[in-house]
Amino acid sequence: MELSNLPSGPHLDWVIDEGKPLVLIVRASHSPEKTEFLTPSIFKQQVGFVVYPEGGTIRRHDHRPLERHLVGTSEVLLLRQGRCEIDIYNDARELVATRELQTGDLMLMVGGGHGFRMLEDTIFVEIKQGPYTGIDEKELF
Repeated sequence: MELSNLPSGPHLDWVIDEGKPLVLIVRASHSPEKTEFLTPSIFKQQVGFVVYPEGGTIRRHDHRPLERHLVGTSEVLLLRQGRCEIDIYNDARELVATRELQTGDLMLMVGGGHGFRMLEDTIFVEIKQGPYTGIDEKELF
């Protein structure tokens, strides 16, 4: 993947190990003026901001039943309330980075592993390919 194509800015924090993106953190302070997508088309999930002016509309629509084949699970977490630290690991299960997260921050986890320590009472909104089948999906280390 060409890393120079990844969007950057003061409110976007990519954690990359040996050329492989592991996590994108979008800080709550990120407020784009126009529509922007933050993920390349090869990711399993698309994350972006769609911006409309007052009075704008989205025409009614539905989504066609496209068949997709995905390997692995990526997840998006929105820190709805609280404060925590995320430890980010590479595929070899080596600690690569630790970041503090606050209310409103969003994380897209696309590779490696992760763990969390809650610094305050914390509520996440979790979005990932589903359905979740249980603990068999996770490999603890």
